[in-house]
Amino acid sequence: MILSKIINEKRKEIERARVEMPEQKLKGLAKKIYIKSAFKRNIARPHHINLIAELKKASPSRGIIRGDFNPLKIALTYQANGAGAVSVLTDERFFEGNLKTLKDIKGKITIPLLRKDFIIDEYQVYESLYYGADAILLIAQILTEAELTGFYKIAKNLGMDVLMEVHNEEDVEKALKTGASIIGINNRELSTFKVDLSTTQRLIRLIPEGKVRVSESGIKTYEDVMFLKSLGINAVLIGEAFMETDDIAAKMREILRY
Repeated sequence: MILSKIINEKRKEIERARVEMPEQKLKGLAKKIYIKSAFKRNIARPHHINLIAELKKASPSRGIIRGDFNPLKIALTYQANGAGAVSVLTDERFFEGNLKTLKDIKGKITIPLLRKDFIIDEYQVYESLYYGADAILLIAQILTEAELTGFYKIAKNLGMDVLMEVHNEEDVEKALKTGASIIGINNRELSTFKVDLSTTQRLIRLIPEGKVRVSESGIKTYEDVMFLKSLGINAVLIGEAFMETDDIAAKMREILRY
């Protein structure tokens, strides 16, 4: 199964990273960084649906999605066309991402950066801040309740926001127990990578209205966005629809109609 392969590879990556940057040194450096994340504020703005626009060069199910991949140029386009935040896929082996992309973009755009990866170790939480993330993604399905709560608390103590990602009813229950204020419903099934927007329709009723509610994956049209808005979604995370088009700005206007 692709998910287990990703997690196994991630463990190896973390061990290699620990050799290059010992954990205590990383924690020391991270704790000297002060941020006041605007991620939550930017994706919870009232009166319209907010956008988290994603940088995603490739995926395990599709291979290379965008050959002409210039992260900074794309991020600037996202910002200029109304995105509230930029999601940066940093997994190297399966998504052809790179942690350094966060550093390359940080300070060159003014909207916050979300590190999207398979975070399975507290080392990665400190690493995220060190490389420039304002927020991290935590996937409820791949973490125990204790890990989810622990990583969430570390991130919040460091000043970062957390997008808590859920795929099913059990995930929602686990995520809400952490006290997380931002819940992302991923319409993509992790084991098969199949996408179904009705996942958001099914799970949103379990998430209290006071939470910032995000829908992720499979959102390709203005009609999709309006459907999700009608359900009570505050923000959408869109990547592939922008990555596979020649004119990203035009696609953003078409889908969001800002």
